[in-house]
Amino acid sequence: MNEIDAILARYERIISDWRNLGIDNRASLAAALGGYRIYFAYNSGKIENANITYHDTREVFENGRAVGFTGDVRTLFEIQNQKECHELLLDAFGMRRPVDESLVLEVHHTLTQGTYDERRWSRGERPGSYKLHDYVVGVSHVGSSPSAVAEDIAELLAELDAATSENILTVAAYFHVAFEAIHPFADGNGRVGRALANYLLVSYGHPPIIIFDEDKMAYYGAMQVWDAEGDLHPMLDLLRAETVKTWRKGF
Repeated sequence: MNEIDAILARYERIISDWRNLGIDNRASLAAALGGYRIYFAYNSGKIENANITYHDTREVFENGRAVGFTGDVRTLFEIQNQKECHELLLDAFGMRRPVDESLVLEVHHTLTQGTYDERRWSRGERPGSYKLHDYVVGVSHVGSSPSAVAEDIAELLAELDAATSENILTVAAYFHVAFEAIHPFADGNGRVGRALANYLLVSYGHPPIIIFDEDKMAYYGAMQVWDAEGDLHPMLDLLRAETVKTWRKGF
């Protein structure tokens, strides 16, 4: 068995084991995500902010503070926001909330409150609101114009009606790359996209995935392939491999 086949076999076992847990309410999902939540918050945050550490993330999640922290207070806000977003999405799962515009904006507000820099704030940009100015990303300089964001997001969210438990990895991968290509916010797009993609996954019986900071170049590369060629396969391959890496020790 070659490496690719081995990853696929392990991936399929992980999906089966997750579904056998019978997660169907907030409490059962919270129990399954006990240790995962800290590792996800640490890695998702560190992709954007190199100053985030696992130690500080664990301290904030477990104790509500980071003893002896001397860095930029924005870093602590970002970690606390990850904790609050985790709770928000647990509540959403319990209420079976769909991924609609209200949830997108609420997740963005939760993840970016208190973190907008002075330049963005002075330009009128706010957590929980679509961007007012052009911000592009990636080597292809993708990003919808501010006037097109609401319509582009609405079209993307409508496509989620096609999601099933059988195709959810493909749907979540597509949602994430398309969301990042729209780049709807002045800041926090990656954090929001990763959080919502995982919410989609758990909503359809698939375990959430950590994009590890150490793998971020492969992650960026997969998004660049999508932007340049519309090819989703590199992102799908990465997500399967990261699923295996995330849950290699079981649940």
